[in-house]
Amino acid sequence: MDRQLKRNTPKRKTSILSYWTLRYFLILCIGFTIIVAGALYWIRTTSIEKGLKTAQLLGLEIADKVTGTEDNLYIPPDLDRLVDKRTKLFNTDNYFCIMVLDNDNQLIYSKPKMTQQDVYYRLSDDLSEPRNKKFAGVTVNVTDDDQTLGKVWVMQSKKSIAYNPETMLVVCILFVALILCGWFTIYLLSRKLSRPIRQVAHAAEQIRNGNYEVNLDLNTREREMNELVESFREMSIRLQQLEEWRALSLAGVTHELKTPVTSIKGLVMAVRDDIVSPEEAKEFLDIALKESERMERMVADLLDYNAMSAGGVAVRRERIDLNLLVGEIIYQWKIAYEDKSPEIELHTPSGTLYTIGDALRIQQIIVNLLNNGLQAASDQATVFHIRLRAEADNLFVDVQDNGTGITKEDQPKIFERFYRGEIKKRRTRGLGLGLTYSRLLARAQGGDLTLTSSSPEGSLFSLKLPRWSGPEKPQVEPSYRTTANA
Repeated sequence: MDRQLKRNTPKRKTSILSYWTLRYFLILCIGFTIIVAGALYWIRTTSIEKGLKTAQLLGLEIADKVTGTEDNLYIPPDLDRLVDKRTKLFNTDNYFCIMVLDNDNQLIYSKPKMTQQDVYYRLSDDLSEPRNKKFAGVTVNVTDDDQTLGKVWVMQSKKSIAYNPETMLVVCILFVALILCGWFTIYLLSRKLSRPIRQVAHAAEQIRNGNYEVNLDLNTREREMNELVESFREMSIRLQQLEEWRALSLAGVTHELKTPVTSIKGLVMAVRDDIVSPEEAKEFLDIALKESERMERMVADLLDYNAMSAGGVAVRRERIDLNLLVGEIIYQWKIAYEDKSPEIELHTPSGTLYTIGDALRIQQIIVNLLNNGLQAASDQATVFHIRLRAEADNLFVDVQDNGTGITKEDQPKIFERFYRGEIKKRRTRGLGLGLTYSRLLARAQGGDLTLTSSSPEGSLFSLKLPRWSGPEKPQVEPSYRTTANA
């Protein structure tokens, strides 16, 4: 249990400025430490190589000054002065020394003054190399007529050759300066980026608390940050509009559902209290029945829309003969509205058009368009023109009515949920979900529903459906009468 509680403990939060500056500073220190270590190794190797070459030149010069016979070496009197002058070019320390040995490895000259025992202390047992690995040395033979008379040793510590104090100081200054410059750069960058993000986060908190009137007065030079701020500003405006629209829509839905309930209640109470005659009571009950049917349709529309929005409506994908399906839909719809005698002219191209979709959902879309057209043409004879056409990989069902049309102000909003134009509000009651739900159904089948045109002479809606790309003729010709009645 303790382990589980420890695992669920939230991590301590930190700001972008602290997070990135601290981590970038550590990365800089590690990176530059590696670079400086490599640079120091290269400087050390190069300096030792150059120092030994310089020491070899000094040894050659001393060997030229030293002369002698077959058994003896002669040290010129001015050799000390020459050595003092040349050693000023070296970074000498207590370990720097120059030794001249004869063929018997006896010390003839040294600088500084040394004994034969010191020679054995500094050189290996065979006197061929320095005894301590911390020292470096070069030897130059003293010759006369191609005869070796002795050798000159120039020895110094590797530390004095490799690490020049001035060089080390410059490297350290550059190391610190680069780290500080890099850290200061990321600090300024993080600070510049965190400022608009903090303001956007503060604005988001205000929106979460219900305050949509946020002020984001930011104008940075970075295009991405400007796009972020502008998108958030537009989002806050859109959320404010949606919140206002939601409140109005909720009030409208409540009113539309409350109206039939109030009407039914008043009619039933009138019948119960014997306020009306038996003939009027029957008429009142018929009106109440119609009102209840209207309310039932509105509730069904609301439930269908919520189910579709939540992905709870299954959409089948079957091969459908669109000519046959539309003909069945028109036949059944005309029977349901036989009392209003609507006229429908169906225009189909030659040949069979096959689509892929759900016959029941296609019926719901077309029936909703026909019902809307019937409501819009309630004061005159209703005439519909339904045209089927094919374009590339899509099929279209165009539904043209002779209603009063849709105003230009309402056209961009007719597919929004709960939206109803002023003219439609006065004519019929409803929730404004029919076209919204129909478009959702069309898009769920890979198509779309659009308003092509609208004028006082009528409106034209186009239902786009995907075209079947399989064999031209199915094995069995389906009948959609049962499906359409489902």
